[in-house]
Formats: sequence, structure tokens, C-alpha cells
Amino acid sequence: RPTSAIVLHAKGLRVAGAAVAAGGAPPGQPLRVLEQQAREQLALLPAQPLRPGNYTLSIQYRANLSDTFHGFYRSTYRTQDGELRVLAATQFEPTAARMAFPCFDEPALKATFSVKIRREPKHLALSNMPVVKSVNLTPWLVEDHFDTTVKMSTYLVAFIVSDFKSISKMTSHGVKVSVYTVPDKIHQAEYALDAAVKLLDFYEDYFSIPYPLPKQDLAAIPDFQSGAMENWGLTTYRESALLYDPKKSSASSKLWITMIIAHELAHQWFGNLVTMEWWNDLWLNEGFAKFMEFVSVSVTHPELRVEDHFLRRCFDAMEVDALDSSHPISTPVEDPAQILEMFDDVSYEKGSCILNMLRDYLTADVFKAGLVQYLQKYSYKNTKNEDLWNSMTNASIPYYICPTVGTDKSGLEGDEFCRSQQSLSAAHWTKGGALDVRAMMDTWTLQKGFPLVTVTVRGRNVHLQQERYVKGDDSPSSTGYLWHIPLTYITSKSNTVQRFLMTTKADVIILPEEVEWVKFNVDMNGYYIVHYEDDGWDRLINLLKENHTVISSNDRASLINNVFQLVRIKKLSISKAFDLTLYLKHERQIMPVLQGLSELIPVYRLMERRGADGTEEQLKEYIVNLFKELIDGQSWSDEGSVSARLLRSSLLLFACVHRYPPCVHRAAEYFTEWQKSNGTLRLPADVRMAVYAVGAQTHHGWDFLLSKYRLHSFHLEKNNIEFALSLSKSEDKLQWLMDQGLRGDIIRTQDLPHIIVYVAKNPSGYHLAWEFLKENWEKIVEKFELGSNSVAGIVTGVTSRYSTRSHLAQVKEFFGSLEEKSAQLRCVQQAIETIEDNIEWMDRNFEKVKAWLQNNHL
Repeated sequence: RPTSAIVLHAKGLRVAGAAVAAGGAPPGQPLRVLEQQAREQLALLPAQPLRPGNYTLSIQYRANLSDTFHGFYRSTYRTQDGELRVLAATQFEPTAARMAFPCFDEPALKATFSVKIRREPKHLALSNMPVVKSVNLTPWLVEDHFDTTVKMSTYLVAFIVSDFKSISKMTSHGVKVSVYTVPDKIHQAEYALDAAVKLLDFYEDYFSIPYPLPKQDLAAIPDFQSGAMENWGLTTYRESALLYDPKKSSASSKLWITMIIAHELAHQWFGNLVTMEWWNDLWLNEGFAKFMEFVSVSVTHPELRVEDHFLRRCFDAMEVDALDSSHPISTPVEDPAQILEMFDDVSYEKGSCILNMLRDYLTADVFKAGLVQYLQKYSYKNTKNEDLWNSMTNASIPYYICPTVGTDKSGLEGDEFCRSQQSLSAAHWTKGGALDVRAMMDTWTLQKGFPLVTVTVRGRNVHLQQERYVKGDDSPSSTGYLWHIPLTYITSKSNTVQRFLMTTKADVIILPEEVEWVKFNVDMNGYYIVHYEDDGWDRLINLLKENHTVISSNDRASLINNVFQLVRIKKLSISKAFDLTLYLKHERQIMPVLQGLSELIPVYRLMERRGADGTEEQLKEYIVNLFKELIDGQSWSDEGSVSARLLRSSLLLFACVHRYPPCVHRAAEYFTEWQKSNGTLRLPADVRMAVYAVGAQTHHGWDFLLSKYRLHSFHLEKNNIEFALSLSKSEDKLQWLMDQGLRGDIIRTQDLPHIIVYVAKNPSGYHLAWEFLKENWEKIVEKFELGSNSVAGIVTGVTSRYSTRSHLAQVKEFFGSLEEKSAQLRCVQQAIETIEDNIEWMDRNFEKVKAWLQNNHL
């Protein structure tokens, strides 16, 4: 029907005029321009209503390069000779394309884009597609014409104007892959190029869909807020997420870079080719890309053993998802701040964890067939949750339901699922039955939180109950929450994984015979926590003490995690959780060791913040003694497998930061030698952070590290030094670090969020970090955007270890004094809930921890 207004998105653009013409005629009819800044919209009004048809719209506008990290923004770097150079790059996701050009800036409004860029001859222009021609307009000005893009969303458009250099390779399918970086760092691009070629080939084969563009560029941007961005054909990265130096980079850096590249290249299919209809289903992009990191890298780079690190993602998601302020994976959002808040652990990490659970449930082959069907059916289109679930259901082959107990089970294969036909009885089972993926997965995407499954063993009968796991004394009732849970379990009599789909509040499994112990959620492939009633936990703790390798390292890590989470909701005593940790003295695998540290260190930090009565020192001594043998056995080198190197760097850093004398002594020796060489001595990459952490404790060491920081251009070295500098006991030095991060001349402003959090973790700096956040809130929000992950990370990072009512009152007062949008940020609610939970935990458990340490003569 006729319309009297054309409404587009625009933000910060100075529009000089607009005109419209029917068909392909030159624009003639002027349009009146109305700007609505609050809604970031532009209304173009014709003199007469426009009838249905094709029109050409022409808009004249100007804008400055942004001085934030979004839109079309300015970035700088210094050459090895100290010369300051400027470049311009884009970051449009989620709603910043409108800062570069007027457009219909919503993911479902896909279009093709023809880009022209004018530049000086000394510069290079990049965009999503290759250059088809370059025209010399004057001796000082070149105009590049880029090929028209495929149909895509506005947030994926990208362009860069810089003096970058590149290296290139072809994939086996004929796609040109190039890595671009500042000229002085081009030698650090080789690893990323090789990884990208392998990963692009893998995805083309896995998805059975050719990569649709002729090239894939990867560009390292000196100033970049997030880790990376999946712009179609021109993915952009922080330098630390793309550049790798074999002589200087750590094992964790190699793992991080590979995973990030895998994530962004997975997006070329999940997100770019098939895009969520609206931001409420962002997880269809991000959860999939996060999940595919593990699927792809485990094949292309098996030596990295990425599967060892998947659990950590799920535990991180549960930490946030256990709060009442969490949100369903699929959540209604409207304004830009709400949209930005969707880029969190729930969309990314929880999204990947429930996909992993679904793959385990359907089997890898059926899951893959569903993905391929989904991508093929919806290429260049937009989707909702149900489109994915329908594809999965269609791809699923008929599956079995367990036969009646006592009948022949020979027809049931190991990977097939069982589902009870009655709510409280396992007496009646049938074979066959339709699989409805949507009915199951809606319970995981449309309600927040996750289930706690309580297991009670009575002879051969295993009684099951599910409820919502939620922290806090004032937590709402879990009534009304019900999940379809694909349970898995092993027992003392059988390590064959048994499977059971629980769709009711309570149910019963009948075992073939009585068992010593049962372990549910095998390898923690399910997104749920398990509580064992009666003596169930005692039996598992005894198993760990006597022969912990009977169950997998992932199972051991999940028991460590679950036992501490159950203390949070008063299902178990803290002494029971500490009883379980005693076995860690004999643990040698990376996942359980790191999980043990990640549960025990926060307890230590809570006690440290309270200024307790020496109990925190006893606890620190206990933690160090648990891992003493493992720490003492570490070589100060870069030798061994990636997992061995990651474990070494984590253990030595922990030991040195917590002042374990042998570690401190060795690190101090290294630091002295390094200082004597004026920083030329090559320290092993995996122990460098531990060495710097000890060196930064002296006034001269801190100053020497800062002098090296000023000279270094290698991002990883700068990150290591930033961390070490933040460990100083000098309040003046800590304040200087944060001030410099905000100023951006010595320390890049992109690094400010993690510097604030580093300082907040320092007992000498946590009050400084809070004051800094309060005094500079407006500047932080202006630079990093309200609702962004960076702002959320600062808020939660600064307050996460607060455990007094005084701290709680301060946090409530400050955020309550801000305008409504800031006060209602989800991260603010999460911070308040976490502090309340910490207060309650300390009130209930402090004396119990003290007594346990004394009773165990520690």
C-alpha cells in the first residue's frame, strides 16, 4: 500500500539531503528529513505518498570517525621506529552499521551491498568482497570498487582503510585466505593463516555447503573491544586473538587463537549464511559458533585437546544461570542496550552446552544431519528456534525406548535412549515412539536456569527428582520449572553409559542389580547438577580416595564442581565439599586440578576480603599443600604437550601469586637474571607470567617491567606485564594503572576492563577499583557502551568477592543513584545477588571451614 514515510536507522550522521526516484531513474523528488535521535531513526517524507514499486533512494550525509570501538572508528599504532600511524576499521554488530551509513539495521532485513572507498595511494582498503577495479581520481586519491556482496545482514558489512601487510594461501576448495596485520607484525601471522585454511576446509566438508565467497580475510586490529567479529569475508580480531609468535607465545595463547578463529569461521555458516530473525535468538549464532569451536578444532588440531576445556565453559554459564537475574537463552529484547546484554555467557556458553547435550542425546551423526538440513534449507534466510528443532526432528532416525525390565535388551544399542512411559514407574516400557526435539529443547531455551537432579538409591531402585537450581535465601520457588533431561549414568558394576529421558518431576530407574555407587551425568555432557542423597556422596568421595581413575577426569571435575554448588544451596555441608577435595593430592589431570583451584581459590578470596582471623592463611596453606607435589614436579620450561604446558603455567602462577616459597625463590632468580640482561634473556613463555608476578612485588622490579611494557609491541607480553603490574601492594601504582587505561596513551583503552578487574582482585586494590568505577562510570559507559560485555565484566569483576553488608549497601546506593537504564542493567542485578549470596555463604560457613581445617590438623 502507499506510504508517506521511509524510516531507516541512523546514528550520529549529519544528513544534508535526500531524494527518491521511481525505478532506475536518477533521484529527483526531494524528501523532507526528520531525525529521531532517541530511537536512532531517520524519517524521509515525500511530498506525495509513494505507491508500491521499486525506488532509488539517495542520501547525502557526513560523519566523523568514531572515537569508541563501534561504528566506523579510528585506531592507531606505533611502528618499531615510534611513528604513530592511523587506520580506520568497523565494528557494526549489533546495531552500529547505522553509525556508518543510513540503513535498515535489523538482522532480518538482508540485502546485497556494493561498496566504494576512496583512499590515499599509500593505504589499502578492505571490505567483505574483493576489489573489482581501482580508479585513480587524482595523484593523491584512489577509489576502490568492491564486488557486490551476497545477500546478508547489515551488521556483517565491514571495511578497513590501513597500511596493513598480508600473507595468503588457497584452501583445497579454491578460497583465498589472507591474514592482514600492521607491517611490523606480519611474521606473527603464519599460524593463524595455516589454522584458518584447515578450519575453512573442515567446515566446507562438515556442512556439505561450499563457502560462498571468493576470499576470507582475517585482520588484526590494534584497538578492538571484543575478541573478534565474524564480518562475512573479512573477520576482524584483537591482535592477541590472531597473532602468534612461536618464540614468545604461550600454549594458552595458541589454544585461544585457534578457538577464536574456529568460532569466527563457523559463523560464516551459522550467523552469516543462516541468521537469527531477531536478537532474542542470538544464541542460534553464538551458541553454535562456540560449540563448533570444539567440534572443528578437535579434528583440525587434535594436539590441543580442546575437549579438556569444554566443561569449564558450562561451569561458567551455570555460575550466571544459577542467579534469579539470569534469563532464558531466548529472551525478548528491544533497545540497543538490551540487545548488547544478550552477548553473555548464557547466549554463548550455555548455548554451546545444551547443543553438546543434544548431540550426545541424538548421536553425532543424527545431530550433524540435522545441522546440514537446517543450513541448506535456510541459506540466505532468517530463522527462529523452532526451525532448528524441526530440522533436527526430521533428521532423526527412529530410536528405541527401553524394553520392559527383565526382558531381552539385545536390540538396544549403546547410544540409544530410554524414556519412561509413566511418571513414577519403570514397570512399563515400550519400543518405538516419535522423537520431538522441539518439545525437549524448548524446556532448555524458553526458561531460565537449569535443573538439579536428586538421586536416592534404595536397593535396585534409583529414585529421581528434578527441581530448579537457584542460589540465594530469597530465591523464588522452582515450582513450574520442568525440563526434559537426557540423563546418563554409570555404576560400580558397569562403565557402559546408560541413558534415560526424564520428562517428569519424579521418576524411578530399576537397576539390574544392587551397586556400590552410581554416577549420573557422565562426563558432564548434560547441563544439570546432581545431588546424591543419604550416603551417595560418601560413596563417591570414598571412590575418589581409593581409586579416582575409575571414573573419567571430566567426571571427577564435575563432582568437584557439583559438591561446591550444592553447598551454595544448603544441600550439603562445606565440610563434605572439603572432604572431597582431599583426594586432589593424588590428581594429575588438568581438568580436575583446575576445577579444584577454581572452587577453592574463591573461598580463600572471600575470607581474605573479610580480613578474617588467620583462617584465610590456613586455607591458603591447605590449597598449596594439596597441589605441592604437583607444583614441585613442574619444570620451568615450554616442554610437553599443550595440556601439560597449560597445567604448568596455571600451577606455577597460582603458587607464585600465593607466595609458595620454592616457587617465589625460583621465579625471583629468573627475574633477576632477566633484569640483568636488560630483558634480552628469553624466558620460557609458559612461566613468564609467574616470573613477572614475583618481580613486580619490588619497587625496582615494577618500574623495570613498566619500562619494558613501554618498549614492547607484542600484545601477549604486554598482557603478561599488565597482570604482573596489577599485583603491586602500592595503591599509587594501582591507581596509576587504571588512570592510564582510561587515558589510553601508554595502556590501550581496550585493556582497561581487565585491568580494573585485576586491580579488584588485589587485596590492596579492591576498594580502589570500586572508587574508580564510581568516579568514571559515565566515561566507561561512553567508551564501551551501556549493556556491553565489557561494562558487565567490570561491574561483576569489581564486586564478585564482596561479602559484607556494608559493601552491599554501597553497591545498591551507587547503582540506585544512576539513571534508570544503568540501574536496571542485568549485570547490576547479578552483582547484587552475588554479594547477597556471598554474605549468606560466609555467615553460614566461615566457622565450619575454620573447624574443618583445625580438625584435619592443617
